[in-house]
Amino acid sequence: MSDMHSLLIAAILGVGEGVTEFLPVSSTGHMIIVGHLLGFEGDTAKTFEVVIQLGSILAVVVMFWRRLFGLIGIHFGRPLQHEGESKGRLTLIHILLGMIPAVVL
Repeated sequence: MSDMHSLLIAAILGVGEGVTEFLPVSSTGHMIIVGHLLGFEGDTAKTFEVVIQLGSILAVVVMFWRRLFGLIGIHFGRPLQHEGESKGRLTLIHILLGMIPAVVL
């Protein structure tokens, strides 16, 4: 497979991942199906899928880092707010409880 062909496939899969990431559909499923239709399979495809998922996770963390760190009690340069602090802890508890089924499976 030529470099230009690989770049084109990566661009198509990246755009598809970006468009479907925040929709209530499986962005990974769409990426796998489109990759299969384009003939992009094997170890390289699996590695690409992992890397693009890590990129999506990193993008969310970068965009929402204050909220995420606030949930776990890390506050950068601002005093703790007692009202929001308990709300944040409650949200974190809900997130952890929601993760239990995935951990069990």
